[in-house]
Amino acid sequence: MADPKGFLKTTERELPKRRPVPVRIMDWKEVYEPGDSAVIKRQAGRCMDCGIPFCHKGCPLGNLIPEWNDLTWRGEGRAAIERLHATNNFPEFTGRLCPAPCESSCVLGINQPAVTIKQVEVSIIDEAFGNGWVEPEPPERLTGKTVAVVGSGPAGLAAAQQLTRAGHTVAVFERDDRIGGLLRYGIPDFKMEKRHLELRLRQMQAEGTRFRAGVEIGKDISWSDLRARYDAVVVATGSTVPRDLAIPGRDLDGVHYAMEYLIEGNKAVAGDQVPHQITAEGKHVVVIGGGDTGADCIGTAHRQGALSVTNLAIGKQPPSERPAEQPWPMMPNLFEMASAHEEGGERTFLASTVEFLGNAAGEVRALRVAETEYLDGRRVPKSGTEREIPADLVLIAMGFTGPERDALEQQLGTQFTNRGNLERDATYATTTPGVFVAGDAGRGQSLIVWAIAEGRAAAAEVDTFLMGETVLPAPVRPTDVAIGLLPA
Repeated sequence: MADPKGFLKTTERELPKRRPVPVRIMDWKEVYEPGDSAVIKRQAGRCMDCGIPFCHKGCPLGNLIPEWNDLTWRGEGRAAIERLHATNNFPEFTGRLCPAPCESSCVLGINQPAVTIKQVEVSIIDEAFGNGWVEPEPPERLTGKTVAVVGSGPAGLAAAQQLTRAGHTVAVFERDDRIGGLLRYGIPDFKMEKRHLELRLRQMQAEGTRFRAGVEIGKDISWSDLRARYDAVVVATGSTVPRDLAIPGRDLDGVHYAMEYLIEGNKAVAGDQVPHQITAEGKHVVVIGGGDTGADCIGTAHRQGALSVTNLAIGKQPPSERPAEQPWPMMPNLFEMASAHEEGGERTFLASTVEFLGNAAGEVRALRVAETEYLDGRRVPKSGTEREIPADLVLIAMGFTGPERDALEQQLGTQFTNRGNLERDATYATTTPGVFVAGDAGRGQSLIVWAIAEGRAAAAEVDTFLMGETVLPAPVRPTDVAIGLLPA
């Protein structure tokens, strides 16, 4: 194990400091200051190498957390990244973007603050890239089989890397102009600078994965033609249909889906010219939705120079402490202060939006909102509590309802579940022979660790489909949610 007395000597969590708010909202760089290696070593030394390490089950990837904690404490960085890469293709993404269900199930968390697993993870991969330890792993031989992966988010990239390393010829298709999917255009740079994505893509290209950006399957190439050209197809398009808010005034100018706004913002930060960009500069901004996407909109609005930012959530404010009905080792729903929330604005819970109000030019000028009350298990606006909130820009960040389905249904006859996701069996196979699905397109909107885990597992099933057996690990099944430890 790591330091046998580490959890006794160091009883508190030590996290990297965030850059001062007045400084960081002036740029798009990551909010955290560089980690202190001595702090990382101390935190890794708190790991108890439990007889039953619940952190393994808390992580959908099954990361070997006690092992790389021990190696980090001992200063064996190269061995640590080998153990980390054994289960996780992209720790530079998860270490920055994952909500860390592993920490919620850390055994130390029963009576002490949990080990800072996520920070140890990101320190390992950053050191590995910095020292040139992340090298291409091309296959020793090619199988002669071809696979098309549609979508270049974390699920698609994980599936592609695994299948390439198994010896198949893999092409990743992405309808956007650059590879990366949600990682590229859904995540602002203040959460993850795109240089981390570029480093990984260069490794994948050196291994033999082929990238085809700017190609929309279903339009530029039909799904049926793609299936005919390749021995297998993996659908990893994500859950991209946004949940709408169908209330009066929805068609006013200035009311947009969050992803429209974030995509344009990320393109502008990348140096692209974005005609008629949706921007928060000089505007009163209202973000509807209290999740991660909403927080991304808040942070982006601050950096664009919004006059004010108001965040509305229809539900109750979560508790600050673990509730009794979500005991260890479950992942609790807690009130969190993301970096974007620190940067200003008003955050309101139990707020139901009733109507978008416009001016004579057809532009949004305000929202009419009311308090939320619960009636027969439903959340409804409470009569007599209506008020107006000024708004020049409204961003709807209420989640997603599933993948885009028309082309898949019409061109392949692939079936969908009653929740709007692609129907699949325990081997990630859809109802169309030779077509598999991984990530949010089959699972529904979920965590980045689930996307990578499913991409890896689907790759193993595709390998078995093509070769009769697989040389790849299959870390998780679509139905694996261990005794409530993991968020579905």
